[in-house]
Amino acid sequence: MIFHEIYSAYYNAVAKILSAIQDGAEGGDLRKIVERYAFGESALAILPALKSEKWQLMTKELSTPIKHTPTMPLTTLEKSWLKAISLDKRIKLFDMDTEGLSDIEPLFTEEDVRVYDAYSDGDPFDNEEYIKRFKLILRAQKERLALRIEMRGRDGRIIYRRCIPSRLEYSERDDKFRMYTGSGRHSTVIKLASIISVKLYGGERVTEVSEPVQINDTVTLEIFDERNALERVMLHFAHFEKRAEKIGRRRYRLTVTYDRNDVNEIVIRVLSFGPMVRVISPDSFIDLIKERLVRQTKLGALRLE
Repeated sequence: MIFHEIYSAYYNAVAKILSAIQDGAEGGDLRKIVERYAFGESALAILPALKSEKWQLMTKELSTPIKHTPTMPLTTLEKSWLKAISLDKRIKLFDMDTEGLSDIEPLFTEEDVRVYDAYSDGDPFDNEEYIKRFKLILRAQKERLALRIEMRGRDGRIIYRRCIPSRLEYSERDDKFRMYTGSGRHSTVIKLASIISVKLYGGERVTEVSEPVQINDTVTLEIFDERNALERVMLHFAHFEKRAEKIGRRRYRLTVTYDRNDVNEIVIRVLSFGPMVRVISPDSFIDLIKERLVRQTKLGALRLE
């Protein structure tokens, strides 16, 4: 956790205090600084240590021997981590400032990472047109601007849509970005890779919408722990809310909570474990599993013919 605030909160708070003293701040201002940049109870430790001169950075008269404004330069480790992040293919989407990193060795490279159970047809993050579309959509989402989108539907037809993006979401498994528009049952999910063109919409007003409400569903699975199935399932659903319990020898029950919009992905994940995982409930999810298996069987039969 190189950049976690808990490791540098005191340093940042003291630096802000010393800078404020140089600008003529008073005692009451110092407490507010501590509360803002550290933790609620930090004033009980930081201010007495400074005022008693235990930390010889400030006198009782609220002056400081420090002549220059405190700074916190990045460590070599932090720079190496930033260098590694700057090499990520997706970083071009966010205009990361890489100044000062040209001579730094990355902490890790893409060759050091192995991703399992992920699709290989991710979004074209190196494509300049994709990058331009992403940046405009991100700006529209932040500034609540309306867009006119030209996109390709599932059946190949060209679709035009006017909307205000409410959220951008990245799927690590799919290696794709999705854009949410609308709210509640009227929310729409659009894959960025399906968008052909996008521009700001200057026509009649598009109705402002609220953040889409995430609707969660659950699926309960029975896991037969053979061929390391339990560990693989838990790893597969690591970032989902879940509850597991042992119900027998080498048998476990797992309840997974997921976003209803991701139901197709969950079906595919469950099927990937074959006979090691059985769906217990709900019936609606069992029906989706059966429907998928029937489609796969028909497709296999067609290929054999």
